[in-house]
Amino acid sequence: MSISKNQSKIITSLSQKKYRQKHKLFIAEGVKVVNELLNSSLEIDTLFAVDDFQIDIPENKITRISEKDLQKISNLKTPNKVLGLFKIPNDKLLQKNGLIVALEDVNDPGNLGTIIRLCDWFGVSQLLCSKETVDCYNQKVVQASMGSLTRVSITYIDLEMYLTASTLPTFIADMDGENVYKSQLPREGVLIMGNEANGVSDKIKVLIKNKISIPRFGEMQETESLNVATATAILLSEFKRSF
Repeated sequence: MSISKNQSKIITSLSQKKYRQKHKLFIAEGVKVVNELLNSSLEIDTLFAVDDFQIDIPENKITRISEKDLQKISNLKTPNKVLGLFKIPNDKLLQKNGLIVALEDVNDPGNLGTIIRLCDWFGVSQLLCSKETVDCYNQKVVQASMGSLTRVSITYIDLEMYLTASTLPTFIADMDGENVYKSQLPREGVLIMGNEANGVSDKIKVLIKNKISIPRFGEMQETESLNVATATAILLSEFKRSF
């Protein structure tokens, strides 16, 4: 069976956020990622798969296509047997306790995907994103998250309004903050990570008293900053190590 022009048009359009929102669909590719999503609470819309890809879902959800057709609709350099269209779920209620990560204007899809995986690894079930942060259903984010997207609740909010109302202790990752290795970190709180180029904005900084930093140990002391995903990994490890 070949893919229809209408199906191809929809798939191509889903590279843009406005069409993902319009159709309430996002793309996942590759055997590992697709299997992770199929085994989650997410609902499959249509699965485009080559003949030798076997999966236990209703046949009316599967469209069998050739490898040539898969290459036409794939965004991967090397297409991998299957591409799935999944339904974007409704927003869940915000978590009000535990350890929460909040992102302000993180733009790189790879960074967001990695941070989603880190939240999954460190048992952080709630990830908050400013409305200017890259869309978590961007295909590059989906691929980088490697299935962790199904286990972390991601909500886009007015971050300034949220932090003003929150009663949890809040922490900003900041180069001028207290050495995290000497800090007393709580079991519950909100860790705020900023934009790749500019860090956390001044409008958020003025709301938060607790600023923590990762000290540089290199002799030259010339590295300006850490990648936001790398910094998130180190800080989450320190939060978890405290207990």
